[in-house]
Amino acid sequence: MSTWLWVAIVVIAVIVVLGVVAAGLRANRSRKLHERFGPEYDRVAADAPTKREAESELRERERRREEFDIRPLDARDRDRYRTQWRDLQAKFVDEPATAVRLADSLIQDVMRDRGYPVDDFETRASDLSVDHPRVVENYRAGHAIAESKAQGNAGTEDLRQALMHYRALFEELTDTHDREEARR
Repeated sequence: MSTWLWVAIVVIAVIVVLGVVAAGLRANRSRKLHERFGPEYDRVAADAPTKREAESELRERERRREEFDIRPLDARDRDRYRTQWRDLQAKFVDEPATAVRLADSLIQDVMRDRGYPVDDFETRASDLSVDHPRVVENYRAGHAIAESKAQGNAGTEDLRQALMHYRALFEELTDTHDREEARR
């Protein structure tokens, strides 16, 4: 065999090996993103035109999150927020719409104290999805019901569901201190 044929075989073999390695790295990166974001990965992938764009969006969320100084609540703040939560739940009996508005506001206060920016709703949800991917869908569902109520399209049972959705996120945001300490 001539030298140029051996060179061509080696070049083709190197290209194939590089392709296999690249595919493996992409699959590993996708798997890690899916493990980290869980249901949020599926939601973003369903909304994005391509898997690559969805994963790029999730990586961008991770990069943005790294810029924040997220900290646990101190015990005094956590107790204060939990008292406020109990009060707004009690308010639900007489004023369900007000209680849901207060729940949304309280979550923003907790987020702010923990170090999350609280710009617009979609940004808040995206930022939360990095650290709390299992409950961010609750936040979206609660917010959607609250907006539906603002348009006159949600009843008391819907508002009860919204409060339950908000509670899942609230509990996660106020209980993370113990989990973060255990992780360290």
